Amino acid sequence: MPRFLLSTLPPSPLITCHASSGTLRTRHIPPPSPPPSLPPNPNPTPLPSLTCALQCSHFQSCSGCTQELNLHRPTILDEATEFFKSIGVSKFTFDSCKLWGWRCRAKLAVRGSAKSPLIGLYEEGTHNVVDIPHCKAHHPNINAAVELLRQGIVELNVEPYDEDQGTGDLRYVQMAVTTYNTSLRASERYRNGKVQVALVWNSRNENSYNSDKLNALANFLWRNGGPKSNLHLVHSVWANFQTSSNNIIFGNRWRHLLGEKDFWEHVGGIDISLAPSSFGQANTRAFDVLLRKLQKSVRCIEINKESKVSFEKTADRLLHIIESSISWHHADASKEPRSWIVGSDVIVVDPPRKGLDPSLVDALQSIPRMELKAKSSFESPRSKDKDEKRPWILRAREDSVQIGSKTTSDDSEALPETLIYISCGWESFKEDCNSLLSSKAWHLEKAHGYNFFPGTQSIEVLAVFKRGQGVGLKKKKSGKKKKKPL
Repeated sequence: MPRFLLSTLPPSPLITCHASSGTLRTRHIPPPSPPPSLPPNPNPTPLPSLTCALQCSHFQSCSGCTQELNLHRPTILDEATEFFKSIGVSKFTFDSCKLWGWRCRAKLAVRGSAKSPLIGLYEEGTHNVVDIPHCKAHHPNINAAVELLRQGIVELNVEPYDEDQGTGDLRYVQMAVTTYNTSLRASERYRNGKVQVALVWNSRNENSYNSDKLNALANFLWRNGGPKSNLHLVHSVWANFQTSSNNIIFGNRWRHLLGEKDFWEHVGGIDISLAPSSFGQANTRAFDVLLRKLQKSVRCIEINKESKVSFEKTADRLLHIIESSISWHHADASKEPRSWIVGSDVIVVDPPRKGLDPSLVDALQSIPRMELKAKSSFESPRSKDKDEKRPWILRAREDSVQIGSKTTSDDSEALPETLIYISCGWESFKEDCNSLLSSKAWHLEKAHGYNFFPGTQSIEVLAVFKRGQGVGLKKKKSGKKKKKPL
């Protein structure tokens, strides 16, 4: 089984900040004059530096950002550093990339009225939408596309969704920026990113009574933002149909309306195809930095069946450089996780914010027992494959995509020696990490942090676990000297 390797990189400093004060519009704030009756303070308290400050007019009302100053260093970083030090990882590195205009993917609620639409995020703890036309986190072209959408809503009298009544036309909009344009120099691609607009429409399908307004709004966006317009910021327009009264943004039905159907991004050194229904990282630059530490993946297990098409399109561009077997499987890894663990020498997990499913944690903890059981078993791998009857395993095999060379039977009983954990939820990662270490089946070898969401208390963590307890975690001697015999 080919390995999923970590590339060798030069050692990086604890924190890397690539911010430049020249990208900020700052204003001079003179220090307050002392009262006439008091002498000047010889040691005045310095004002906060604006070099890495958010300076966003929506900060007080919007729930998106929670940290206004020192965007390059989330306050949670101190806790993370101490946590890793306590479990034997003293060199926890942290990279901070672009601090403003970094968000290339945004899901925004559409509320208000046709004459005065509100397009933005919910106010903290409520379902009151805060309009955020000048968001400093958004890629500038997302803000431009939102303004164009606002004009279309007003001009065409499109009714925003009313949660209380369940009425209206436009519920949400997803804006996704692709910076994949090889005709431009690399330094210009980000600035000239094009926006895929996905309109979440309050109807069952494209044949519903309000479909005329949907098509009119899509045509407005394409006419005023497409390739023949002066702006040319719209990549494509999609529709998603959702009538549920719950908080789920997307429904199950999608329709491509205008523009390019394929949405490509170049991250980790390869071209990636992403459907509007696929999960995509909002901070593509930071994600690219993370991926360049990883070289190969062998088996992809995904619960979202719609990602199969994206995988196949991506695989078509990889065929000429494939040196190993790469496969995609539509399955829920929380069901019989051992069936996916066996036969892999490296596991890469990238769970949602809630962390790993307990069944997967339990399977990872029990690897030593699995190894002992495998050594005592004489059943051939081929007979196991032949006798497999579990329906979810059979369905995953039937609905799989295989590229590259087939896996040899010699590797089919291998158990992983490396676990790579990519985390977007700090609290759940700590819990999963402690569970893995407590089993003594794994030890943490190294960890890297990434500033995926400047202005928030969220950090992305790339942690590398190795099998066994590890040298640094063995019990220390008490330090008491033995008494010499008399």
